[in-house]
Amino acid sequence: MNAALIQLLSKTAHSREELIRLLSAEPGNETDIILQKGLEVKAAHPGRKVYLRGLIELSNRCAKNCYYCGIRGGNRKVERYTLSDREVLNAAGFAWHEGFGSLVIQTGERKSKAFSLHIERMLKAIHQATNNELTITLSCGEQSAETYRRWREAGAHRYLLRIETTNRELFYQIHPRNRNHDFDIRLQSLDLLRQEGYQVGTGVMIGLPGQTLADLADDLLFFKSQDIDMVGMGPYIEHVDTPMYPLRTKLWPAAERFQRGLLMIALLRLQMPWINIAASTALETLDPLGRQKGILAGANVVMPNLTPVVDRKKYQLYDNKPNLDKDASLSTVTLNKVISAIGETINLHQAGDSLHFLNRTRK
Repeated sequence: MNAALIQLLSKTAHSREELIRLLSAEPGNETDIILQKGLEVKAAHPGRKVYLRGLIELSNRCAKNCYYCGIRGGNRKVERYTLSDREVLNAAGFAWHEGFGSLVIQTGERKSKAFSLHIERMLKAIHQATNNELTITLSCGEQSAETYRRWREAGAHRYLLRIETTNRELFYQIHPRNRNHDFDIRLQSLDLLRQEGYQVGTGVMIGLPGQTLADLADDLLFFKSQDIDMVGMGPYIEHVDTPMYPLRTKLWPAAERFQRGLLMIALLRLQMPWINIAASTALETLDPLGRQKGILAGANVVMPNLTPVVDRKKYQLYDNKPNLDKDASLSTVTLNKVISAIGETINLHQAGDSLHFLNRTRK
């Protein structure tokens, strides 16, 4: 059996049926073989190195009502906030001085002229304050082509827009079926981002109620067909104040969601060796060593949270989010130790651009 598995893993591209077979790997030896292969491919391509993205959760105000999300617009239990300019610049300055090389600015999804101008202004202010030495990723939802263009011109380099699932029917089971939560608009937005010159990222949740291994295989094939540059994905974790919370009894067990999360990282690394893959916080929620295990499965990006501690608890997309009370400087010291302990090197003072993106744009 292992010989057949090893032969299957020697391929650089897999069919839907082959991916389903690999995702159904038994815990233990079979899974270990796949995860080891993910690490081998990473070592041979981007290398045994990790890039840091300092995460700034700028605002939890959101105009959407996704059924799985703790900061959905309809959740009246959330204390809404928007960081001040000073708080954002302090976080950006910390990332700059610590040598992160890169920032991620994340918000709830909103579309308004005031919001667009706010992001544009912050982009310019961060670059001015850090001598244009930080590469910035935005994760601010669906916007118009003009807004994407203005943000790109203001200094945004990358954009993460998660599709959450590529199964259209499952998409509408976890979102309201209306114009504000439209599957096709989500896809069109990914196309717009590519047209505007961004490094484009997306991602999915793993272990959604009703999700199948075939759905996850399709997600992997989607990333490849869309020529995605970076991926952030992780296990689905429920939030008590969401419409999907009553479905928690129908979920795969946490250990199974965690294992499938690692398998998705490893198999994506096999399909797309040069892309950037994040080790998600959700992995660490289900396993104290989740982030390290994600890196050892093929991930090469980690996002330390730089949001002021007083506001972190207000930005919980799911329950039991880790590191809500850890000061950024302490988290960074710990992170350096744990990354080194697993044989990886943190590449400081480097943007960590997706080699997949660079290889494509150089042609």
